[in-house]
Amino acid sequence: MRRLVRETYLEPGGLILPLFVCPGEGVKKEISAMPGNFQMSVDEVVRECEVVRSLGLGGVILFGIPASKDEEATDAYDPDGIVQRAVRAIKRATPDLLVVTDVCNCEYTSHGHCGKVVQDDVENDETLQWLAAAALSHALAGADVVAPSDMMDGRVAAIRKRLDENGFIKIPILSYAAKFASAFYGPFREAAESTPQFGDRRSYQMDPANRREAMREIALDIEEGADMVMVKPAMPYLDIIREARDRFDVPLAAYQVSGEFSMIMAAARNGWIDQERAMVESLTSIRRAGASIILTYFAKDMARLIG
Repeated sequence: MRRLVRETYLEPGGLILPLFVCPGEGVKKEISAMPGNFQMSVDEVVRECEVVRSLGLGGVILFGIPASKDEEATDAYDPDGIVQRAVRAIKRATPDLLVVTDVCNCEYTSHGHCGKVVQDDVENDETLQWLAAAALSHALAGADVVAPSDMMDGRVAAIRKRLDENGFIKIPILSYAAKFASAFYGPFREAAESTPQFGDRRSYQMDPANRREAMREIALDIEEGADMVMVKPAMPYLDIIREARDRFDVPLAAYQVSGEFSMIMAAARNGWIDQERAMVESLTSIRRAGASIILTYFAKDMARLIG
């Protein structure tokens, strides 16, 4: 009876698995704060993508951990950068798997901020050229979707312009349109080795208290050419997801971030909650709120459960 009258369903094809790519060969280093997730070398990522394809997941999103970092985020837009190499290898092995690339600078800068820093301040407009160059390099490598996550104003327009000028008019942009300055990113910063070396990111990520501003940010990104938009994090912002779904007629994603995942895992390992039920309930709440695409570290477990 419950199955018969259920209103909200989860499908593997609506889930995207985040992956962390690092230098080396045969590397699969577990992230201590995120059990079951790993920093992986390109060859290991390719093997993981074969599993992802077999489970029928919607795709993967790649985050790069470069061999070296500098103030100019050079590896982010290097044609032979870590993500670019991973994309080419994945596409050779699993050409039909959807590959999304995170377009940002925090993993690649020596200071850990998402843009060019001048006198301890992140320069919005100067950063746009880095982001456009990175998105183009990902498209040239074979990425199916580029996903800017930096929260610089105007970056969707800059990326769209650069892609179109170089013949990539069909590459869609999945914009992290409403990305909040959240406490729930902590484990990710270990995974991506991207902790800011000074200050924080509140000058360019959104204030968690602001709902109307989130709607403006989403509207501006769509106006600039975003094909899909994202709310991040997911569960603390279900109201934002719901309003975005009601107001905007574009595909809507939500990112169940590292802190959301790690809290469930930690509580389950202490015997305080049922891991499987908490996973299903949390993902169902995100889907029920209106997200048709969910980025989640539970993607494989969920696909095996419902597949």
